[in-house]
Amino acid sequence: MALAQWLCLILALLSGLAVSGFPRNPSRLLGAVDGIEVYSTKVNCKVTSRFAHNVVTTRAVNHANTAKEVSFDVELPKTAFITNFTLTIDGVTYPGNVKEKEVAKKQYEKAVSQGKTAGLVKASGRKLEKFTVSVNVAAGSKVTFELTYEELLKRHKGKYEMYLKVQPKQLVKHFEITVDIFEPQGISTLDAEASFITNDLLGSALTKSFSGKKGHVSFKPSLDQQRSCPTCTDSLLKGDFIITYDVNRESPANVQIVNGYFVHFFAPQGLPVVPKSVVFVIDVSGSMHGRKMEQTKDALLKILEDVKQDDYLNFILFSGDVTTWKDSLVPATPENIQEARKFVMDIHDRGMTNINDALLRGISMLNKAREEHTVPERSTSIIIMLTDGDANVGESRPEKIQENVRNAIGGKFPLYNLGFGNNLNYNFLENMALENHGLARRIYEDSDASLQLQGFYEEVANPLLTGVEAEYPQNAILDLTQNSYQHFYDGSEIVVAGRLADEDMNSFKAAVKGHGAINDLTFTEEVDMKEMEKALQEQDYIFGDYIERLWAYLTIEQLLEKRKNAWGEEKENLTAQALELSLKYHFVTPLTSMVVTKPEDNENQTAIANKPGEASYQGPKTPYYYVDGDPHFIIQIPEKDDAICFNIDEDPGTVLRLIQDPVTGLTVNGQIIGEKRGSSDSQNRRTYFGKLGIASAQMDFRIEVTPENITLWNGDSLSTFSWLDTVMVTQDGLSVMINRKKSMVVSFGDGVAFVVVLHQVWKKEPAHHDFLGFYVVDSRGMSAQTHGLLGQFFHPFDFQVSDVHPGSDPTKPDATMVVKNHQLTVTRGSQKDYGKDISVGRNVACWFVHNNGQGLIDGIHRDYVVPNLF
Repeated sequence: MALAQWLCLILALLSGLAVSGFPRNPSRLLGAVDGIEVYSTKVNCKVTSRFAHNVVTTRAVNHANTAKEVSFDVELPKTAFITNFTLTIDGVTYPGNVKEKEVAKKQYEKAVSQGKTAGLVKASGRKLEKFTVSVNVAAGSKVTFELTYEELLKRHKGKYEMYLKVQPKQLVKHFEITVDIFEPQGISTLDAEASFITNDLLGSALTKSFSGKKGHVSFKPSLDQQRSCPTCTDSLLKGDFIITYDVNRESPANVQIVNGYFVHFFAPQGLPVVPKSVVFVIDVSGSMHGRKMEQTKDALLKILEDVKQDDYLNFILFSGDVTTWKDSLVPATPENIQEARKFVMDIHDRGMTNINDALLRGISMLNKAREEHTVPERSTSIIIMLTDGDANVGESRPEKIQENVRNAIGGKFPLYNLGFGNNLNYNFLENMALENHGLARRIYEDSDASLQLQGFYEEVANPLLTGVEAEYPQNAILDLTQNSYQHFYDGSEIVVAGRLADEDMNSFKAAVKGHGAINDLTFTEEVDMKEMEKALQEQDYIFGDYIERLWAYLTIEQLLEKRKNAWGEEKENLTAQALELSLKYHFVTPLTSMVVTKPEDNENQTAIANKPGEASYQGPKTPYYYVDGDPHFIIQIPEKDDAICFNIDEDPGTVLRLIQDPVTGLTVNGQIIGEKRGSSDSQNRRTYFGKLGIASAQMDFRIEVTPENITLWNGDSLSTFSWLDTVMVTQDGLSVMINRKKSMVVSFGDGVAFVVVLHQVWKKEPAHHDFLGFYVVDSRGMSAQTHGLLGQFFHPFDFQVSDVHPGSDPTKPDATMVVKNHQLTVTRGSQKDYGKDISVGRNVACWFVHNNGQGLIDGIHRDYVVPNLF
């Protein structure tokens, strides 16, 4: 096999790793040397917390009599950084050294001129789309090539994807792809498929499995399985090999800390979609004629099917002039969507390309809609432009168009630029999108161009949060990567990394704030460092400095993006920072290249690590009224420094009215649950509250709380959270704070605050279920007409206790109580208050009123039974 063929083999395995999901072209052969035998190719990938470390190893021997140079270039993943390329020649390994680009090029040329074996690895292109390697192979040498690259797998439509283009071009005796995945959050799904082989044949060559935090995929076809036919000598391994997976999302955020570096992953679920105003700015110039125009129209028609009724939209067409479908944004009603379909179907290409005026028209339309309040206050704006060429009429200077667009948008919303084909200034489109908080995407001229357009829209169709900002302990973080984003889109993920400044810090807390469709949200994640250390004992399974390298990777990537729109001294500083990190962490970036030759000296890199501390949590304040346990109602009377308690004995499934205020419109109801195994002794059966409903009629707001989930309704809009979340939800007059696995605090304005406490029992406990406690910590804002099993006691009342005497239980004396004009026999006892300590609680002494609180509560307990939770 020719060396050039072998080189294609190495890189073809990498060339299809595409974040966008669109297939890439095969590698392009530039030279060849005869007499090369390849006997092994192995791809080993280790993915740790989305960060992939990949090693491609191929072994070959040169039977030729002379040293020859072979060059080739291959498309690489946009997000991949080459980290090493080594040559092992006749048993001696020569590691690659990352140098500044020009230094590396000179060292390589010197090695080739002397007839030495040398390899040069360099990145070219704006998005690392090309990977170039040149290798000079000495006569009679046996060579092992090892290529290493790293990348952060981006979450796309709810999954992480590793996309391999497999194309060895001949039968390989030892061919294997091995992928090991380690995700501290736990793996929820894992799949692998190949486009070039039937499922029957794939099944015997492919193994895949996952359990808990670990996943494994192996593709190891035998020689017979590689053959395109039983007697053929050519390989059928030509196509896509795709691995997809996702992690458990029990909590919206996950923080990991290793060796003084942290990474914060954020991807909430179950939130309602934020309505959006979207303007499509479409190039209809003459160059769009034919298939490109038909594909664009097909995509727009499909997109119209997916536009939500809460959205607003408009179309702007530009050629030499600019035309609009409507004068202003219109709601996406069925009637408007049908009219929009007719408009799209009637689009025709014509004339020149006036990008400047078209974008400014669209931006003005979005700004006007916001200023005149014709779109919902809690909505967001997006502008999407599609063009296949450069501006050639009106303002056509790219830098001036960028300036005009930047000033018009003013940082208020993102611009997304889609470049159709290759006959355009993609750098201009990308730079303009990046400086307006958006991104650019190339649409390849192919049969699937319509699907590419639809796929991009799907990525931005469902914003769940706007104005997203991640916050960390003040003065505790150094070198933070980007921590603010205009949008969080469903199915994606925000990743922030940084370095801890204080190795002795005792707490670490990460919070993410954002504006949701209904209210403002704050998601908080606390890290217990001891638990973190235990969890990361499994580091033997992965590479231990992955967070530091992930941080360096993200930092370089973001510095390079900022550099694209910088000038003068700012650009020099950004370049210097990116170059320094690229050299330190051995990354091949647009600023560096790697040369492999017999080293004259060795350069060792060092890394710095700090050790963080641990966080603590302060619980809610002690309540005055609460119901918890079996269910025990406790009424604390501060004036008397005493308390009254009673139980309600009702069948499981019964719903009881706890609070009802006809003036404020607040109600709280609770549903009773029983034991796992029903007790035949109704006198001794134990019941608890298993579901609570909190509602505000004035706000049209409801909260349903169970031991599994918290569900919020604002009108018909629904948000769902689990007890693994730490989230703050705020809107006018309302605040909901979920405290992971502990409690939930609900506040209505100033003067009404409730706490729901979660009690979790041992999962193998034979009798009891998880249950809830309900605490009133502030009732000042409730009206004098408030009633319910708890609410009736919000108003001042008095009681007198006398004639304390021994009862049937020597440890619990009886007494006579006069309350609400009733004389009752009560018993001294105690109940638990879990308001501050949900695991142990504190004992509260109280006078127990028998017979379901009869004589203490107004009426009888059956008066408080209601048909449903709301």
